[in-house]
Amino acid sequence: MMLQNTLAEARSDLAAAFRWTARLNMHESVANHFSLAIDEGGRRFLINPNGRHFSRISARDLLELDADDPATLERPDAPDPTAWALHGAIHRACPHARCVMHVHSIHATVLAGLADSRLPAIDQNSAMFFDRHVIDEGFGGMALGEEGARCAALLADPKHTTMVMGNHGVLVIGQTVAEAFHRMYYFERAAETYIRALQTGQPLRVLPDEVAEKTASEWEDYTGFAEAHLRELKEILRDEGSDFEG
Repeated sequence: MMLQNTLAEARSDLAAAFRWTARLNMHESVANHFSLAIDEGGRRFLINPNGRHFSRISARDLLELDADDPATLERPDAPDPTAWALHGAIHRACPHARCVMHVHSIHATVLAGLADSRLPAIDQNSAMFFDRHVIDEGFGGMALGEEGARCAALLADPKHTTMVMGNHGVLVIGQTVAEAFHRMYYFERAAETYIRALQTGQPLRVLPDEVAEKTASEWEDYTGFAEAHLRELKEILRDEGSDFEG
């Protein structure tokens, strides 16, 4: 079990990620959810409360859930049913998915709506996801029931850190909030670059597989970058007097 100071830091990190995601307009209404495992087995996790806008979420607001508790939706502070179905299934099946972030950000969702939802490596950012993203082509409606289990199965290989949810949005996983937020941020940036490149109607300059893989590996070895990104965002929020840690 996490020590209290570590749990407090985890809540702070996750709250900051919510606040900044709203600032980047990558959220949607009071939908979309982030979760973070807080025990060694990965089955107890924090998640945003039902119906709360990302821009208002603070560390104290985060729910603590048990992925194995069948009575979760009977709690007076029950999470959104789709959040429970999707994130609960992933935390039960994928202990390597410590942090799970799901959004309907504009460009990632455009990509999810294409018949071919692959993200080709056309620049340094998109190369980060070379052979590391998987596509869910089985959308069957809201993330309820078997939808969550199907999505969890697609993340069984730890190499698949990003899932383009066909006709839906994007989901990323990471070992920490910083790592998952980093991936979510860069996937949206990469998807935007790709969509804008398609709009030109010109041929794409796709990287050779060996260069794309080399670049993806270099991203993975670029230690401390994701942590520095989140640390700076938290400092900006503090400088502004944000109550995200309250």
